[in-house]
Amino acid sequence: MAKSQQTFNKSEKEKKRLKKRADKQKKKETRKSEAKEKGEGIPFAYVDHHGQLTDTPPDPALKIKVDAASITIGIPKKEDRDTDDSDPVRKGKVSFFDSSKGFGFIIDAENQEKYFCHVSGLIDDIAENDTVSFELERGLKGMNAVKVTLIK
Repeated sequence: MAKSQQTFNKSEKEKKRLKKRADKQKKKETRKSEAKEKGEGIPFAYVDHHGQLTDTPPDPALKIKVDAASITIGIPKKEDRDTDDSDPVRKGKVSFFDSSKGFGFIIDAENQEKYFCHVSGLIDDIAENDTVSFELERGLKGMNAVKVTLIK
């Protein structure tokens, strides 16, 4: 005859698991019965027309009717967005450029922002303290200066 696959340790673990489950169920039922005895439900909080939380319901006379069709969800299409009429070509000064590594930074003359510049975005060779004109393009880590040309 073959021995049972159920060992003493396995049966003890199973008994503990079942006891834990029964205890959890008892606690759950106790909480439910206590909640029924109290007679309190979930407390409600209302938002009045000023945006403040209150325990009294709002006045229906102050309710504002909103047309659901007028609500825009998402990003507006490119045609609908306000276009920036400013010149895309900017001027600035090269604050740092390492030709051996192939990158540098340009400081915009208008807003003193620092923009990354890679050698692949250069039209002319540049060096530090040169005055340049450039355009901006969104890169992985922010705005990059591209089409960089030297101003003489």
